[in-house]
Amino acid sequence: MYRVRTYNKLSSKGLDRFNSENYDVSSDAVDPDAFMLRSQKLHDEEIPMSVKAVARAGAGVNNIPIEKFTEKGIVVFNTPGANANAVKELIASALFISSRDIFGGMNYVQGLTDIKDAGEMSKLLEKQKSQFAGSEVMGKTLGVVGLGAIGSMVANMALELGMNVVGFDPAMSVEAAWRLSHKVEKMDNLQSLLAKADFITLHVPALDVTKHLINAETLTFMKASAVLLNFAREEVVDSSAVRHALDHKNLSKYVTDFPTPELLGRKDVILMPHIGASTEEAEENCAIMAADQLMDYLEQGNVRNSVNFPATKMPKNSGYRITFCNKNVPKILGSVLSLLADCSLNVIDMVNKSRNDVAYNIIDVESEPTQELLKKISNVEGIFSVRLV
Repeated sequence: MYRVRTYNKLSSKGLDRFNSENYDVSSDAVDPDAFMLRSQKLHDEEIPMSVKAVARAGAGVNNIPIEKFTEKGIVVFNTPGANANAVKELIASALFISSRDIFGGMNYVQGLTDIKDAGEMSKLLEKQKSQFAGSEVMGKTLGVVGLGAIGSMVANMALELGMNVVGFDPAMSVEAAWRLSHKVEKMDNLQSLLAKADFITLHVPALDVTKHLINAETLTFMKASAVLLNFAREEVVDSSAVRHALDHKNLSKYVTDFPTPELLGRKDVILMPHIGASTEEAEENCAIMAADQLMDYLEQGNVRNSVNFPATKMPKNSGYRITFCNKNVPKILGSVLSLLADCSLNVIDMVNKSRNDVAYNIIDVESEPTQELLKKISNVEGIFSVRLV
């Protein structure tokens, strides 16, 4: 029986993926094998020795101490792409409301409470509607920074709206390249994209290298008429630099899902309360993906969509499965294979993958390994954790 401790409100469609005969899933699970969560902060949480995996039903993992978990051999999963359509649709609305003063017009109409005659209201609106005029997005250029699951969907959507699209992503994967329309013009650097775009939308993770990607310097490359959209992460944009650019008319508008106090009360800023993934469908998709990835790891040892372990998958047909993670240095795998040979355990199949400083291994053997052997493997210098799946 596997035990999964849950945090936050998770979609029942995701939780229902766990078979009750094999899983105990609850918010108070004792000695859990895994955590499943959304926004719960784990940095100060006591982590039981039993925990083998953590699944975050969402893309961002700022609430999880990745390095600490990696050192303990705990794999951390996220759900990239599960909320991509929800974010894409919100980006579409952001393009429209930043091009035309839709909010201003709606608020103006709601304020006409003193007018009781429909004819009088109609005449007044005809007279005043010009103050809410704007422009169309068709024919404008959208710059997409980050062409992953969300960025590629946004780029393709913008093409369907009749926009020209330029994109920049120095780390674009082969999978993302297949999703992206050939009509998207690839830019060699961020500065070239910023200089060409009428709208810039950001879709990069919050990493050390992306912190304040948009700053006082990069803002100077943008058109004064440009609109900046940030539905990625708050840390990607220097809000103070954006405010300064808006004050000096070097940027037209800023639309973001990450409000800060210094941006409140401005007509040239549109703020949303972090609702990018707040749809019923997105929450269901994230929970389902998180649950499936946890089960695949706990039951088979396979790793999909991990932020700290390499993607690793091997079909299991027979025998017994050993998995272990270790520092990505020479001779560790050889040492483990020697221990198996000493115990006359024949290897049926195996896979070894690495990601930066971490290596992960799946080995299928014909006979059941003893606890003594597993202990010897765990004592090999450089190995973080060992499991018999």
